[in-house]
Amino acid sequence: MASVGAQTDLSPYFARVSDNPLEEAFEDARQAHPPGGQIPVASEDHGAVWRKCIETPRTRPGMAYVHIPFCENHCLFCGFYQNAWRPESGPGYVDLVLRQATQLAGKPVLEGPPLRALYFGGGTPTALAAAEIGRMVSGLRDVLPLAPDCEITLEGRIHSFTPDKMETAFRAGVNRVSLGVQTFDTDIRRSLGRKATREKVLATLQRLVACDSGAIVIDLMYGLPRQTSETWAEDLALVDELGLDGVDHYGLNLIPGTPLMSAVEKGKLSPITRKDLGAFYAQGFEAMQSFGWHPISTSHWQHPDLRERSVYNFGAKTGWDYFGLGAGAGGFVNGIGAFNTPILEEYGAKVQAGAAPFKGMSRASSLAPIVNAVRAGMERARLDSRAVSAGFEQSGADGPHTTELLLPLLNQWQEAGLMERRGRFHDLTLAGRFWQVQMTQRMTRLLSSQYLPADQADYGVRALNAAKAMAKQKRSKENVS
Repeated sequence: MASVGAQTDLSPYFARVSDNPLEEAFEDARQAHPPGGQIPVASEDHGAVWRKCIETPRTRPGMAYVHIPFCENHCLFCGFYQNAWRPESGPGYVDLVLRQATQLAGKPVLEGPPLRALYFGGGTPTALAAAEIGRMVSGLRDVLPLAPDCEITLEGRIHSFTPDKMETAFRAGVNRVSLGVQTFDTDIRRSLGRKATREKVLATLQRLVACDSGAIVIDLMYGLPRQTSETWAEDLALVDELGLDGVDHYGLNLIPGTPLMSAVEKGKLSPITRKDLGAFYAQGFEAMQSFGWHPISTSHWQHPDLRERSVYNFGAKTGWDYFGLGAGAGGFVNGIGAFNTPILEEYGAKVQAGAAPFKGMSRASSLAPIVNAVRAGMERARLDSRAVSAGFEQSGADGPHTTELLLPLLNQWQEAGLMERRGRFHDLTLAGRFWQVQMTQRMTRLLSSQYLPADQADYGVRALNAAKAMAKQKRSKENVS
């Protein structure tokens, strides 16, 4: 940790100053920032720490995440694949999720602010049978203290989302559907391991929109192999024509160990080069603006009818409390992070025994209020210096005030064309929006190096590397078997 008053070298965090910041500001366009500001909890202390956590009423906004760790196939770009889907796995798995949730019933941790979002992710939640989807959603609504306007999202894929599942999901209380379309182009979809054709995708989305029972949201990706500015323009136009409520624009992230990365390394596929990603981001931004859509984050767009809110996504990225249910789910409640074991047999055995199914646990550091303020502002493309200062005061950090520490960096980013100063706000330019993740990464690393001991400052990086190694090992075993 830097000593108080020591001169901090900010040059490693600076952007390159050029006439083309969208292309040249940083080198790492395909990397995501690691978690930061967390302290590992020794395994022998998990029980005592968790008991204290659930006996304490919450005071922060809350949510719940439910993980469905099954997929019908492994998409080439995905780094989250865990288990092959088998229909007979569904009923028993839903039983376990409901049982884990029921173990929290009556505990003080469910007191406090009602939960504002309930998110079913994966994996592929829509792989479950209609009856299991209905039973899972209804069961959790009975157990968890949901707010009257709680956003209930069901994530899934076009291939398995049949009309009976749509009807059952909406009837059970789902009011938001998020589907990973990635692209409408059939040839590109097939090269990524997506099964549904363009016509199937359009028909499914049209049916969902016609239900008029919740926000319909999709993910689109840019930087894909075989993608051109023309195919990207067609994808963007279809979003507006279909009457969808929200859309995410994600740049392709080449994840080590995924089938896509292997294909790229072998020369079988060639994604868009790193330096061209910014041009695709700008094309998407300008197209959505021309349609009258509003950016509610640096990657997410809201239709003018305002049905889409993206509550869970914002809360998850900016420090809200959330419960993690299901094998492989992570949660963070009352300053305690808990990661459920991703191994189905181990998860099932622990839940049936009435034990917490955790694989790992961490504790928020004192830096959390500052980091959360930074992430919240950067996610919305407007960093509020007052909110960051309030986070500093709340943290009780020992060192130079964050304004003193960050202002020279923010000024340099303004010189590089990534920010514009408006009073107490630092607004991201178009280039800044594209580089938001990399800029947030640099600020959180700078804050960690200044305010945290070395073993805490690099914990997020070590945890991310450990997770990658575990996933790589699991895939290797699957390939051998």
